[in-house]
Amino acid sequence: MSQTIHFQEQGYSVHRGFLSSLEVTDLSKQIQRVIDTLVPSMPDTEVFYENQSDPSSLKQIQQLNKHDPYFKQLAMSDKFQGLAEQLLGAPASVKNVQYFNKAPGANKATPAHQDGYYFMIKPQQALTMWLSLGSADAENGAVVYLPKSHQRGLRPHHQTGTLGFSQGISDWSAKDQEIEQQMHASAGDLLVHHSLTIHRANPNTSQSSRKAIGLIYYRTDVEVDERRYQDYKLSLEDHLRTQNQI
Repeated sequence: MSQTIHFQEQGYSVHRGFLSSLEVTDLSKQIQRVIDTLVPSMPDTEVFYENQSDPSSLKQIQQLNKHDPYFKQLAMSDKFQGLAEQLLGAPASVKNVQYFNKAPGANKATPAHQDGYYFMIKPQQALTMWLSLGSADAENGAVVYLPKSHQRGLRPHHQTGTLGFSQGISDWSAKDQEIEQQMHASAGDLLVHHSLTIHRANPNTSQSSRKAIGLIYYRTDVEVDERRYQDYKLSLEDHLRTQNQI
């Protein structure tokens, strides 16, 4: 089965060795450059820490493509954008490049959710790429997918209180957990999922960080419900202020 067919049928695809070890090393150096030089001046709404007063607890960076030309070019390259268009079957544009760091001992799981809930687009024709920068498994919080869940529409979500993942599926059940698929990845492996594919991640109970880059693409004909999206952003910022996060 081709990866395109697998993506269409199962809602996700796996691309082993998408980047070479040398490419991963270069990408990691570029991330560190951004952390050292750009993160201190980036908006609080685009940089998240496990502990706001501890810069070493960096958890997530958003919109790298808007802040740094290296990541803009990376996202628009034939390698990444070309794959997005192949899987979506139509022209696509990049919407976000993210950095994720799940530190050793990070005791919060990423709740089961659908990215499409955050995107607020019609039609739901978008995808997220997750590029592993190291070894990722169940112990350190690799992605877990619910196969074919993209075929059943958007599930109800509720507020979770998890920093960076404020919404989770409210009707998640034991039946869902029985059929989910735990993913494993090595440095340079790429996982891709549809905007409606349900996914989650365990806490990191290992002694090593689980680091990754995320890239989000929308098919170019989708429309964003801007009023609903802005209302959501405002409610999220209010929630973060209540928690003294921003």
